Amino acid sequence: MAKKIKLGLLFGGRSGEHEVSLQSAASVLKSLDRQKYEVVPIGITKQGQWLLGKALKGSSALALPEVLEHGDAVIPPSNPSGQELISRSSTGAGARVDVVFPVLHGTFGEDGTIQGLLELAGIPYVGAGVLASATGMDKDAMKRLFRDAGLPVVPWQLVLRHEWECSPKTARRRIEHKIGYPAFVKPANLGSSVGISKVHSRNELGPAMDLAAQYDRKIIVEVGIDAREIECAVLGNDRPEASLPGEIVPVNEFYDYDAKYVREGSELMVPAKIGARRTKRVRDLAVRAFQAIDGAGMARVDFLMDRRSGKIFVNEINTIPGFTSISMYPKLWEATGIPYPKLIDRLIELALERAEEKRRTKYSYD
Repeated sequence: MAKKIKLGLLFGGRSGEHEVSLQSAASVLKSLDRQKYEVVPIGITKQGQWLLGKALKGSSALALPEVLEHGDAVIPPSNPSGQELISRSSTGAGARVDVVFPVLHGTFGEDGTIQGLLELAGIPYVGAGVLASATGMDKDAMKRLFRDAGLPVVPWQLVLRHEWECSPKTARRRIEHKIGYPAFVKPANLGSSVGISKVHSRNELGPAMDLAAQYDRKIIVEVGIDAREIECAVLGNDRPEASLPGEIVPVNEFYDYDAKYVREGSELMVPAKIGARRTKRVRDLAVRAFQAIDGAGMARVDFLMDRRSGKIFVNEINTIPGFTSISMYPKLWEATGIPYPKLIDRLIELALERAEEKRRTKYSYD
């Protein structure tokens, strides 16, 4: 019998998307083939404490909250041993893993910080590296890379929290001159539509900016076009492939947090009914967006298609998309021919392949 892969399932996190991470991790846990993988659960609390659970025998989602409640306190390492992920603070004993699957969303999980720690520890991990994760999280940096790569993006303005708090009138004038209404106001570094507002007029701008400023020092204000919301999944490393695109039909005015996770009624249409020409265009742009940030493993690229002109804009890229069995990323690949369990296998294979490629790089000068 082949030796099982020791998989560190990393979940939770100090982020506004902590609960979303638990949902995604539970779905991954349920679908992992226990003949192939020995799962070591590693939870991060909302306060940022790392906790280690015992290797999981079953697939119950209840095991994950249990780790966050009663797991052993651990210390993240900085030892590139290629085996030891974390050491118990009390005993010095460690949890050895072959690869980590970070099922973390938002700040301190999808922004390059966890990826940097795993790089220092020499541990292979699923998904994008430090650069792609950081730029994929920061909507301003992301849009600048997309623009420089020749990808179509909606006009936007960056407003710093300090600028908004100290000179709100100046910031408002610039927003109204460059963007106008309607507009979308977003924290630059967050996901799952947390802190996002659609602003229809001047009297809605202030509350929207104040809300976004609670979540980040960088605030993005975008032109609010009347658009269909199209999504496309990307899989691969240096030779990425794109799935069939899907369409989100939100129950609310736009696909906000409430429409995603609270209210029922939003529709996920897979594949999207946009015609063969636009389908090809979306898939091409998705791969180019993935390459523009130097993506790896997986990403979901979100698009806006103007209802009037039919023009397609690259909206953003998510390097750790929602990963429940009913999330758009796995549903898109299922429609393209890769079922959920096989998709997880492929992502782990890509992580190990990428780690092997990195071992070719020299880190000392002879």
